[in-house]
Amino acid sequence: MTKLVPEVDAVVGAARHFSFPPPRTAAAGGGAVDSCRKMAAQIDLGAAVMGSWLDSMKASSPRHRLMAPLPGVVGGGDPEHDDWMERHPSALGRFEALAAAAKGKQIAVFLDYDGTLSPIVEDPDRAVMTDEMRDAVRGVAARFPTAIVSGRCRDKVFGFVRLAELYYAGSHGMDIRGPTADANHLAQDGKSSSSSVLCQPAREFLPMIEEVHGLLAAKVEAIPGAMVENNKFCLSVHFRCVDEKKWGELFELVRSVLKDYPALRLTQGRKVLEVRPSIKWDKGKALEFLLEELAFADRADVFPIYVGDDRTDEDAFKVLRARGLGAGVLVSKFPKDTAASFSLRDPAEVKDFLHKLVADAAIATS
Repeated sequence: MTKLVPEVDAVVGAARHFSFPPPRTAAAGGGAVDSCRKMAAQIDLGAAVMGSWLDSMKASSPRHRLMAPLPGVVGGGDPEHDDWMERHPSALGRFEALAAAAKGKQIAVFLDYDGTLSPIVEDPDRAVMTDEMRDAVRGVAARFPTAIVSGRCRDKVFGFVRLAELYYAGSHGMDIRGPTADANHLAQDGKSSSSSVLCQPAREFLPMIEEVHGLLAAKVEAIPGAMVENNKFCLSVHFRCVDEKKWGELFELVRSVLKDYPALRLTQGRKVLEVRPSIKWDKGKALEFLLEELAFADRADVFPIYVGDDRTDEDAFKVLRARGLGAGVLVSKFPKDTAASFSLRDPAEVKDFLHKLVADAAIATS
């Protein structure tokens, strides 16, 4: 089997844990914002490769489910399934191996939202998490520094999760806020306080994003089922409810708008086209920034766990693999190319995994 996580050579001293981890620059003025801008300083204005976009859109809707009889069990008779599970075993079925690698280390937990903490639904505004999942996340956050890293607008994802003790990285990590001690920290307009904002590397793109949102919203009305979601620092063009025969037309429509905005780029997620600023920033960069803010970046005794279901989460999985740190966990019922070490099949298994993290005595005392 491929080596999945770094082996623990020796049990290291338990790291100090904060219920509300203080940002590294909490008392240093604008240091966090300066660090964020430096990380995103390199602009990439290269044109996107368009030739295989339609095939890529179709590939985001795989049709062959992983039907493991039990988490982590190999031998279901499907060679493709067995091979994939061998390389990306269940984080539940192989929890003991993951726990052994994490023993004695400071764990930090990073969670995608859609498809990870809530099911994927046709209407993105109805992607609510259950109270049981909220309790599971609350339990993890009480023991380990915890962040939500989502493509959604930060305020919107906070409105779904409603846990003030977490870090929130919205817009694919382009809008990061630290934890607050006040669970009722929203202003009357429903938006979160700006006093705890740590990182907004694409702030200068806001007027352009707003302008393009108006253009795309008007254009996609011609495509039944398509919708444009404004996630503040990026836009999501959802095609989950669009007839597959119309996908090419929708893509060309989006492309026709973006040709006049070379400072924006087009990427793809799970049944969604993403319009983003052309900066070197993604969920992997957000993960690196958060590790830096937690003063974990240069420590060998840290075990980050990143759980996500989308291809945009692959940037974070790659960061962990490149650094030889922690574990990436892909949430998927389908075999996919991934840099993650482990897998879970759906949000229900994510909830069970979070409960095991809290319940495991060896991990809980790390």
